[in-house]
Amino acid sequence: MSTNKQILSRIFQALLSEETRIKVEKIILNIALLSFFIHLIIIYLNKFNLIFIESNSPLLTNPIAAIYTPFSFILIYEVYLLIYYLPKSFTTYITKQYEIITLIIIRKLFKDLSSLELSSNWFEIKDDLKFTYDIVASLILFYLIFQFQKYGKQKLEEKIELKPVIQSFVKKKKLIALFLVPLFFIMAFNTLIIWSSEISNSPTHLPSQESINTLFFDQFFTVLILVDVVLLLISFFYTDQFHKIMRNSGFIISTILIRMSFGVSGLINIVLIVVGVLFGLIIIIIHNKYERDTLKDNV
Repeated sequence: MSTNKQILSRIFQALLSEETRIKVEKIILNIALLSFFIHLIIIYLNKFNLIFIESNSPLLTNPIAAIYTPFSFILIYEVYLLIYYLPKSFTTYITKQYEIITLIIIRKLFKDLSSLELSSNWFEIKDDLKFTYDIVASLILFYLIFQFQKYGKQKLEEKIELKPVIQSFVKKKKLIALFLVPLFFIMAFNTLIIWSSEISNSPTHLPSQESINTLFFDQFFTVLILVDVVLLLISFFYTDQFHKIMRNSGFIISTILIRMSFGVSGLINIVLIVVGVLFGLIIIIIHNKYERDTLKDNV
């Protein structure tokens, strides 16, 4: 039994230790920087007809859109951070979900910027409306995440030491995190293969912008919903406190709303994301207040 624990501990240290996190960060940032220059080169080669890609997409015509590619790799690093923080802090794990969907919107903004048509008919032009939705949503989400982190830190400050029952829960979260690392790697690799095959089958046409935006992350948030449900069910072994069950259930609903946003576009997409994050914020505010008042009553 102790041998199994040692093996799991070594695997955890190899995949999710602080040292590994730093290495992954450096690798991803170097790849992101390299991808930015490669994307720029492709844009200018296409512009000067040195290569021919028949596409009206700004991703291949406007240099600003080249920022889209390195942001995709930054999002991959954020996925790793989400798994990294899962055993350490549940609120930080949920915060990372919100940060990922916000960064997806920020990534879209760079594409939106390259498609802007500055005219008096701003609210009648589809691309300009998309930019308006995305930039307003990014500001709202930035503020909501700031508030969520603030209330999450209040909860962390109340935890002075980990009780044995909590330590047991943390061990189970570590097992889930170890399972997620290869799973998301396989999902990302599979997405890359599918996307590459689409490009090779039609080398002169790029997939639509909407399909690129949802690549990997629609499946990613589906898995997160399942992980949240598993965490909720496991938590029943360690607590029967109503406010904690409500908090964990609320976070699942929040993730589901974000996942639903990938199935729609335009204003509905933005509304679902904002409502999902807002719901999570309200849940943690009520949870913290409920817990403080309960502690006072017990005293």
